[in-house]
Amino acid sequence: MTQTFIPGKDAALEDSIARFQQKLLDLGFHIEEASWLNPVPNVWSVHIRDKECALCFTNGKGATKKAALASALGEYFERLSTNYFFADFWLGETVANGPFVHYPNEKWFPLTENDDVPEGLLDARLRAFYDPENELTGSQLIDLQSGNEARGVCGLPFTRQSDNQTVYIPMNIIGNLYVSNGMSAGNTRNEARVQGLSEVFERYVKNRIIAESISLPEIPAEVMARYPAVMESIATLEAEGFPIFAYDGSLGGQYPVICVVLFNPANGTCFASFGAHPDFGVALERTVTELLQGRGLKDLDVFTPPTFDDEEVAEHTNLETHFIDSSGLISWDLFKQDADYPFADWSFSGTTEEEFATLMAIFAAEDKEVYIADYEHLGVYACRIIVPGMSDIYPAEDLWLANNNMGSHLREILLSLPGSAWNKEDYLNLIEQLDEEGFDDFTRVRELLGLATGADNGWYTLRVGELKAMLALAGGDLEQALIWTEWTMEFNSSIFSPTRANYYRCLQTLLLLSQEDSRQPLQYLNAFIKMYGAEAVEAASAALNGEAAFYGLPTVDHDLQTFPAHQSLLKAYDKLQRAKAAYWLK
Repeated sequence: MTQTFIPGKDAALEDSIARFQQKLLDLGFHIEEASWLNPVPNVWSVHIRDKECALCFTNGKGATKKAALASALGEYFERLSTNYFFADFWLGETVANGPFVHYPNEKWFPLTENDDVPEGLLDARLRAFYDPENELTGSQLIDLQSGNEARGVCGLPFTRQSDNQTVYIPMNIIGNLYVSNGMSAGNTRNEARVQGLSEVFERYVKNRIIAESISLPEIPAEVMARYPAVMESIATLEAEGFPIFAYDGSLGGQYPVICVVLFNPANGTCFASFGAHPDFGVALERTVTELLQGRGLKDLDVFTPPTFDDEEVAEHTNLETHFIDSSGLISWDLFKQDADYPFADWSFSGTTEEEFATLMAIFAAEDKEVYIADYEHLGVYACRIIVPGMSDIYPAEDLWLANNNMGSHLREILLSLPGSAWNKEDYLNLIEQLDEEGFDDFTRVRELLGLATGADNGWYTLRVGELKAMLALAGGDLEQALIWTEWTMEFNSSIFSPTRANYYRCLQTLLLLSQEDSRQPLQYLNAFIKMYGAEAVEAASAALNGEAAFYGLPTVDHDLQTFPAHQSLLKAYDKLQRAKAAYWLK
């Protein structure tokens, strides 16, 4: 068999692919290649997913088809090993009370009477970073996945690289502030760690360049000429009408980062892609392939125009948008003729062991502590790397303002609403509670509760604002119901099924009619039936009378059998739990 070796990898692509695929089968995961893209020469991307659980998927990119597939499979192991596929979901009572929730080496710290952060969690440096005012509570750090206050705060062990000491970091902090940043899997420990550290640099430097509106130096033509495959990709894009800028993002040779920007003159927008690796050529290739990962040439019209509003560019919400899909704002200053830094023809490359040491030295020079959790329970090395102050995607204040466990205490109450028969004032009190606790009206209820509902029911599109409309109907406050019904139609109708959109049009009409004391509803019944259909009129009438206010929300049983999507997720997690238990028993 042909053996294809590429820079930065410690095994042939063919060997990696065969090994990863076999390991997945051994673990009980049946993966399919759902879609391939090859929009320009030397740029491939692939979307792979679990045939039995569509929520488990990854994307891979590379200069060749094999490189893209190896990338996707590596990312799949990264997300299985770190439990990232399950980061947004409640795992149910069985897992919450099982021998372990996340890993057998996790440690539980019971809540204290005064709700202080329990002793033994974090080190002094981390406490000062996350909670400088000493205001954080233990109950704020309950993990979404278990929601098990009786068990306490779940801490995962990380190795502090400066002295190899074990530090327990709450799963809640990891999930809320770092999401997928700094995760990696690879053929060897050093290969994966280099990839994870490179990703941390990539996103840190990207945020600095964007937020500070830094002007970057272009990579000279003679340097670009060393990489003919990349040049061919860029030439094809430019021939298709997309001018390309290739920049040195190293900020004067400090960091192994490249930036490539695509212009779309057809609609005046631009898209900045960043990539990092100790090898200049690998970083450049990654940046160009990232530009088109999961995108055809027809998908390059969804970005934003450059701007002179540097304050808006620097806002944290804009940087978050760049992390999610790179569609945020970019300053025109990035493209200034006179760069803020000279071009550096940098190279941090060597063996993966040498590269790891080189990258760690950069963090040490900046007085940044690095914490690494290693995972080998799936037979493939993976890790999660945390560098407080550099790898954070969200600010520490989100532990107070947007904690993913904020809705956990409401899960049982909200899921019990369909089919409930409370006193009317209790429904209205729940609206007040949602307001008092500061829930955003746009928040999807399924995300608030950590549920995979599937797209075939009303829970999928239900936002807090729409829930308020339903609660107002159940509570008999028709004026408030009309306000929230109209809010729902304005902000949610574009994602409703035709049936649900029609129901809300009908409901709005009936609510408006209910305010007309001089009109007789029966006079309009025939017209309403012809306009909206008998089924919608009947459903909206029942909601108006407070008899069936929770339209399209199926009753949810205690173990969530109502949601097949959630069940498939739990089945996938069970496969992982078995693999973890077997590995840690050795």
